[in-house]
This record gives sequence, C-alpha cells and structure tokens, in this order.
Amino acid sequence: MTAVLRSLLFVPGDSEKKLGKVAASPADAVILDLEDAVGEARKPVARELVAEFVAAHRAASGPQLWVRINPLGTEHALTDLAAVVASGPAGIVLPKIDGPADVLRVHHYLEVLEAAHGLEPGGVRLLPVATETPLAPFRLGDFAGADIARLYGLTWGAEDLSAALGASGNTGPDGGWAMTYQLVRSLTLLGARAAGVEAVETLYVDIRDDAGLAESSRRARAEGFSGRIAVHPGQVETINAAFTPSADEVEFAERVVAAFAHDAGTVALDGRMLDLPHLRQAQRVLALAGR
Repeated sequence: MTAVLRSLLFVPGDSEKKLGKVAASPADAVILDLEDAVGEARKPVARELVAEFVAAHRAASGPQLWVRINPLGTEHALTDLAAVVASGPAGIVLPKIDGPADVLRVHHYLEVLEAAHGLEPGGVRLLPVATETPLAPFRLGDFAGADIARLYGLTWGAEDLSAALGASGNTGPDGGWAMTYQLVRSLTLLGARAAGVEAVETLYVDIRDDAGLAESSRRARAEGFSGRIAVHPGQVETINAAFTPSADEVEFAERVVAAFAHDAGTVALDGRMLDLPHLRQAQRVLALAGR
C-alpha cells in the first residue's frame, strides 16, 4: 500500500541552499520545482541540480522526492522528464493539465523511461494539478474511468486558474474562496475519491497565519482530503499535525476494525450500530495514521 502523504513541500529546484535543507525537513514529501519557482533562464540549471540531487538522495531516509515539471506543450516538459526520471524520483507533479488524456500521455512517457533506465515499472507516481485551466474542472470525473495505475492523487490550484479566467481575485469578502474556486475544490475531492486516489488540498497562502492554516487543514481532513501542499517550511509541522489522526481516533478505529473481524455486516460498539461505511472510515483513519 502506498504511504499517504500528509505534507508536500515545494522547494525551488535552482536553489542549492534550499536543496541542502531537504533531508532535515519533516515533510512527508518535497516537490522539487522546475516550473513556477524557476525563472526561464535558470531552468536548465534547475533541471541539472534536481536530477543530481534526486540521484544522490533517493535512497536516503527523509522525505519522498517528487519533481514538478513544466507544463506539457512547453519546450521544457519532455526535457524535464528525460533528465529527472533517470534519477528515480518518487513521483512527478503535472501542472496545467486539461484532463486524464494529458496524464495518460505522461504515463506512457514514464513507461518508456522506466524501461530505458531499469526502474521499477509504475514506480514513478503521478500527481496532477487538475484545475489550472478552464477546461480541466469539467474532466475531473473522467479520472474514475481512466485506469491510471500510477496516479497517486489529484490536487488543485487557484492562482493559475484565476489568471486563466482573467479574474482579479479568487477570494470572497470573508477571505474564503470565491464560489468558482469552492466548486473546483469540491470537484477535485469528488474526482479523486471516485478514481480511488488521494485528494491533496491546495496551498495556504498566508505563511504567517499558523492558526488559520491549522483550522483550514483540520477542515480539509474532515471533508476527505488526506494531505496538503506547503509553500514554506514553517507550515509543514502544522499540516502534519492536522492530517494525523489523534490517539483517540486511532484507538476507536482499531476497535471498529476488530469488531468486524468475523465478516459481519453490522456490529454493535459503544451502544452504536455500525455498518460497512463505518468500517471503511476506520480503515481510512488507520491508513492516515500509518497503521
């Protein structure tokens, strides 16, 4: 079973200083960025640094090493893949996709690259940012029938989408997401769960607001998201705590699973009648807890 990632921290791929801090990060995964965090002139440098870094550290303890490549259709995308897949990253983050067809295209590229470099077939996972174009949200439900085995999950983003829409902002008067972005967030969650993969919450912009990050992350887990993007190292511990079930939750989940051990359809526990949806929820809690 693939580990569930609570926190995925973006790190600029062209910063040797920041790459040097990756091993000590408490993040479950780091996303070495070749896209937005890297200026056009620095992309070849970043590509080389990231490939070397992953090759040198992929077997070390510490966060999983993922790479965000540049969007398909740019001159950099295939060069990024060819350079970094040989080093054996845990996964690839795909920005600005239009739907499952784009992800399948990259899946086929990875099949060839894994075979060429003697890597485990399907070992490089995929995490698309699945809402950054106006077309993409309409295709989120199509992931359920796409059958992409290496798909880890789906995440969403508001900044690129608002730019694509020509919007002047993406939040409402109360500071929460405006209606369009609430919609694509919910569709991402539904699309991920329909496809049987993880739903990863988007970033929290205000890196100084730890209390707001904690509350937003707790709500996201309650809704069904299993982890979150981090854009600053100081956010990681708060995200990890929010997406880690409490000791009481784990203890109850273990008792629920034990109560269903004899293949019963319903059981009584603590004065409540529980059925199979409760069992699935308990199993989910234990998965998030790493049990």
